[in-house]
Amino acid sequence: MTVDSQAPARTSSDPRPHTSIIDTLLSRPDITVGLDHASVNPRGRMRYICPMKFVDEARARVQAGNGGRGSASFRREKFVPFGGPDGGDGGDGGSVYLRAASGANTLVDFRIERTFKAGHGEPGGSNDCAGRGGSDLYVPVPIGTVVRDADTQEVLGDLTGDGAELLVARGGKGGWGNTRFKSRPNRAPRQFGPGLPGERRSLEFELRLIADVGLLGLPNAGKSTLIRAVSAARPKVADYPFTTLHPNLGVVDVGAHRSFVMADIPGLIEGAAEGAGLGIRFLKHLQRTRLLLHLIDIAPPDPQADPVRDARLIVRELRKFSRALAEKPRWLVLNKRDLLPAREAEERARAIARDLRYRGPKFLISGATAEGTRELCEAVMRLLEKSARPARERASSRGDAGGGRRGAA
Repeated sequence: MTVDSQAPARTSSDPRPHTSIIDTLLSRPDITVGLDHASVNPRGRMRYICPMKFVDEARARVQAGNGGRGSASFRREKFVPFGGPDGGDGGDGGSVYLRAASGANTLVDFRIERTFKAGHGEPGGSNDCAGRGGSDLYVPVPIGTVVRDADTQEVLGDLTGDGAELLVARGGKGGWGNTRFKSRPNRAPRQFGPGLPGERRSLEFELRLIADVGLLGLPNAGKSTLIRAVSAARPKVADYPFTTLHPNLGVVDVGAHRSFVMADIPGLIEGAAEGAGLGIRFLKHLQRTRLLLHLIDIAPPDPQADPVRDARLIVRELRKFSRALAEKPRWLVLNKRDLLPAREAEERARAIARDLRYRGPKFLISGATAEGTRELCEAVMRLLEKSARPARERASSRGDAGGGRRGAA
């Protein structure tokens, strides 16, 4: 055997170890591989970090169970000359329900179209034994999910409360056994019911977040900075536009047993209604809010920027999406006062409100230093409590009327 001098054979005395690509990866604690983020920790164990994706639209198919067929049976027993028919009914098919669950906050489980099937009913038996009914299926969805029929676009329901249930596919009725067909002229019936098929539907899910207050504004207006300053939410903050790519929720604690939920959505730009930027698809998450806070940057980095023109642009895009949303109460929040001297910041805030012809509540704040945010949160809480008081009074009056009627009876 000849050995090429250009490729010397490795001997046992060669100090270089026989390593594979896996060994090389495990020896590098700082290396990252994978689609989202797969890293190797110093202990040599592969660690995968896959961030949760926010999905607010999804589709699914639901199929209720079929009813079991009835039985065509006759009683044949010793010493019983007149047995007659004794076929039992088939069991009913199971139904499909949607149930709002507080533990879910995104439709990521439905990002791949799935089919949910309830159990079928079992056929009937002899001796008048009915078949067992199919088991119902409960599918958990996030609170705030709007359900539509994908074929007819009919709104089937809106699950806004924890534990709320919605029937989306009814199970088929079980078929009759031949006992049901017994009559005086037909004493030995051989017919039976086959059982009805369960409903089938294609559904569309649309998630609308449950929040009391929504934040509006251009990219980099300081919406994420504000929600970080007043709540425990920690959205990404950076010095470039479109840092926020999906809505964020934060609970603002104002005092003992006084709090509200604030929603931060990606910023809007001109032409958002036509799909520019991230579009206006996230505006639907503000449709359940009771108050909108319109954030305006009073010290934009671009010298050509005009806060008044930009504010009117946001209002136009809002009207294009929904007139009902544009008519919601909207307060002006002038942000980034820390970037200007106090006197200049106040003068600029007054000038912006005057040019917009705005006469509603306005607040001059700084999300970065939290200056003025306490007064803003207190005012928001007072408005929410004031708007909730008539609803509580109506509920209590209905309860008193019902109690009076029961007492009179």
